[in-house]
Amino acid sequence: MFFKRLKEDIDSFIARDPAARSRLEVILLYPGFHAIQVYRVSNWLWKHDFHFVARLLSQAARFFTGIEIHPGAIIGRRFFIDHGDGVVIGETSEIGDDVTLYQIVTLGGISPSVDSHKQVNQKRHPTLEDGVIVGSGAQILGPITVGKDARIGANAVVTRDVPPGVTAVGIPARVVMPRDKEHAKDFVAYGTPSDGCPDPVLHTIDNLRAQVASLMERIDVLERGQVLPDRQTQDGPELLTKKKK
Repeated sequence: MFFKRLKEDIDSFIARDPAARSRLEVILLYPGFHAIQVYRVSNWLWKHDFHFVARLLSQAARFFTGIEIHPGAIIGRRFFIDHGDGVVIGETSEIGDDVTLYQIVTLGGISPSVDSHKQVNQKRHPTLEDGVIVGSGAQILGPITVGKDARIGANAVVTRDVPPGVTAVGIPARVVMPRDKEHAKDFVAYGTPSDGCPDPVLHTIDNLRAQVASLMERIDVLERGQVLPDRQTQDGPELLTKKKK
């Protein structure tokens, strides 16, 4: 069982990183792989109540890899951390199978310093379901759930549940596009599609600009002493050119 899981972890790096040329390269040169394997051991120690030793081991891994994974976190199979520096995974985080994280990702709690004694043994960190991809710099905060096969874009800040199979970007994160079922499980590097991701903020700005242009046109008509129509279309007024008598 151990060697089967180990092989799965190695192969997940090769499958998702085109720069990985061999299993030996992954074993020797990938800090994300090193951090995950140390976590597997420290998690076993944590479950068997060797809490201090487990934390000590995880801190050693943090020193050597720049990746902090609390031994109490629950992490599934074929977990992939690319580049890895600055990744933080909190104690009550839950991560499903086939999940991908990039550098500087935080799975954190909210206001841990406020009444911290009341938060002991409470769910404080996110749950990532199977197949989630989290882009670099993203911050996922609080006891929320990111649904199966969802993508979190680079530098997004997520504080609310994300539905399965969607892409969320921005601060705060907003759902910008669903993933069609045919390609729902396709791997998308950094969780950010490069083939035309819609921007809801830009769409809103474009609509506002169109409305301002329409209002300016109406003002111009009034200044020329012309008659405005009684009804307006959705896209703007249809202007009458007939002058008042």
